[in-house]
Amino acid sequence: MTPKRFRRLRQVLGRRQPDLTVLLENVHKPHNFAAVLRTADAVGLFEAHAVIYETKLRTSLVSAGGSDKWIDVKLHNDIGQAIDHLRDRGFVLLGAHPGARAIDYRQVDFTQPTALLLGQEKDGLTPAAREAVDDLISIPMTGFVDSLNVSVAAAVLLFEAHRQRSAAGMFENSRLAPEIYDQTLFEWAQPRLADYCRRHDLPYPALDENGQPIDPPP
Repeated sequence: MTPKRFRRLRQVLGRRQPDLTVLLENVHKPHNFAAVLRTADAVGLFEAHAVIYETKLRTSLVSAGGSDKWIDVKLHNDIGQAIDHLRDRGFVLLGAHPGARAIDYRQVDFTQPTALLLGQEKDGLTPAAREAVDDLISIPMTGFVDSLNVSVAAAVLLFEAHRQRSAAGMFENSRLAPEIYDQTLFEWAQPRLADYCRRHDLPYPALDENGQPIDPPP
């Protein structure tokens, strides 16, 4: 860990948005899953959520996204449980799905606590998900196609959220709870030592200004 690298970690973590997230419903193609998480990292998401109905795919998808490094991916057993979890945390649930009920994504206030639901590549969100969300949103189409690839749609929507939040000054100061910030910074800066501490039920030692542990365990 170099001082320059540690400063970069702190800079990125300080811009993470704890109240903006995505919920992927059965997005089972690894390249799409990974692409959505790459965009999530680019726009400053702190965590992402996923419902993967094929159990065997769960581990491989999370690994494909590289999410164990920068984005905390939380897996849920079913869409109802995932939606209840996010709603209990105060998120407004927006489902990306075309149709008469859907509103233009540019009319949405993404500065509110927002969970963006994205469905699998072929059919989009399931009927259960569409009924459970607070609103459906869509990206207007001018050509013959009526929808975008799920990873492309995620990029369009998340960068609109980034634009709005940037204009509102929401990236200027850390918005993470101090204990979450410190824990995550340690896990990013010292992943092997963090794993050792977790396995041995030890508290994380403090870090100095260069990202080195001040009093590491033996």
